[in-house]
Amino acid sequence: MSKLVELFAKCKSENRAALIGYLPAGFPNQSASIEIIKAMISGGVDAVEIGFPYSDPVMDGPVIQEAAELARQNGITMPKTLEIVKEISATGVPTLLMTYWNPIERYGIEKFAKDFSANGMEGVITPDLTLEEALPWLTAAKTNSIHPIFVVAPSTGDERLKDVTANCNGFIYAASSMGVTGTQTNVANTASILVERIRKISDTPVAVGLGVSNRTQASEVARFSDGVIVGSAFVKAVLQNPDSPAEAVRKVAQELALGVRER
Repeated sequence: MSKLVELFAKCKSENRAALIGYLPAGFPNQSASIEIIKAMISGGVDAVEIGFPYSDPVMDGPVIQEAAELARQNGITMPKTLEIVKEISATGVPTLLMTYWNPIERYGIEKFAKDFSANGMEGVITPDLTLEEALPWLTAAKTNSIHPIFVVAPSTGDERLKDVTANCNGFIYAASSMGVTGTQTNVANTASILVERIRKISDTPVAVGLGVSNRTQASEVARFSDGVIVGSAFVKAVLQNPDSPAEAVRKVAQELALGVRER
């Protein structure tokens, strides 16, 4: 059983949602990103989603795009991302990677799955990979014991939802809205409706992302989901606190950790 599966079982027994924290690899630089992610963990993040900075991020909002661009300017690569994954997975928390499909294909599907699995990565979120093109990846993921995680949105039709969720493993990523990532004043009620639709056809845990930025919103989403994914709030904390980014991120994590326990 993977650490990710164990985490969701543990959270269920504690009647709470899991807190999943996102940060782009190499943001603001290689060493700092490792320190910041470890601060997220010490603040209460249950699992880590490391994003590979990509030049055409269709799902990312302006805050994460700014962070990813800085990481790219500072020379982040897939091999350097692998080093970060190795360092973070050694902490014992479930470690995931979020990447668009092109970087995996360029690295080599089999090589990517083998290398990252060997260094502790348990799951991969592929927001732009369609099921019609996913067979090589699903095969490589299964061979290397990686959880393939797809993203579903409120607009996803019923038949499509069945197909996508049937191919998710570890958890299903439910996008709270039709927009890109970013903090929002209110988390759309479409998220709870989407999770309800998923519950009717799948027993796989559901984690909600896009828009959660504070304790109140984390508590709200935790009432109907198994996991709460937060990215932009952490990135913004780093951007706004260049002299003490790790401490700023730790405080954000502590507040969010309280929120997912307030079901």
